[in-house]
Amino acid sequence: MTGEATLSRLRSLRSTLPPAEVRVADLVLSDARRVASLTITQLAAEAATSETSVLRFARRLGLAGYPGLRLALVEAAAAERDRDRDRGTRRLTDVSDSDTLDDIVEKVAHAGAAAVEDTARRLSRTTLAAVAEAFTAARRVDLFGVAASGLVAADLQLKLHQIGIATHAWTDAHLALTSVSLLGPGDVALVFSHSGTTVEAVEVLEAAKAAGATAVAITNAERSPVAKAADLVLLTSGNETNQRSAATASRIGALTVVDILFLATAQLNLPAATRAVAATKRAVAAHHRSR
Repeated sequence: MTGEATLSRLRSLRSTLPPAEVRVADLVLSDARRVASLTITQLAAEAATSETSVLRFARRLGLAGYPGLRLALVEAAAAERDRDRDRGTRRLTDVSDSDTLDDIVEKVAHAGAAAVEDTARRLSRTTLAAVAEAFTAARRVDLFGVAASGLVAADLQLKLHQIGIATHAWTDAHLALTSVSLLGPGDVALVFSHSGTTVEAVEVLEAAKAAGATAVAITNAERSPVAKAADLVLLTSGNETNQRSAATASRIGALTVVDILFLATAQLNLPAATRAVAATKRAVAAHHRSR
């Protein structure tokens, strides 16, 4: 696992960690380069915890021990430095009252680019293929998301519908629950939840599985209630800061998965998908004015 992959995994696990390990996680995420220079005793002291907790933290990330954690943080810090130099941008933080408009543009652009790259690294190719195949075989696909996640669900609905896959996107939990209750074996229910803690998303997945459908989740949190309720999980990446509860970066991460899923699904029957897209374009051609 690369250093950047380690940090991506940490971001997704943070909400599930015990308090002592959350303090370690926050130190790591705030300044990976500085933490990499600390001994295990120094890090434990700064996090007000024990060396044993720091070791448990490293192992929870899939690392053999503290030396592995320090190496991963050095790699992550180097990659972050290289990206910032290439882009000429700064790492995303909350917007402050001293920021210029250029600062805001740079922060948002940096966060969006990082969300796309980190999401691409986190995505399981095996799971992507399984979801695309499930879409292709399904009689119907139901999508669900609340608030900003609902916007992402609507985007996937438009794309799948355009290649001839009967798809419905819901933002109302009651409508979603009544709809997925009519699914059956071979059908698919997919929910979007960045936090992975949305109660309604869990309910939709459970109802879909009870009906015999395949339950899929797209989330940033791999050990969340939503992830645990799904048969298949696709992980995104995108940080949410205090001023960005419906963060652009997290939505861009989810939209990246949407685009990949759409193309992977279309590729499974590319001639039919190409014909379907051409037919939909012809259907609305008269509503576009020539230049």
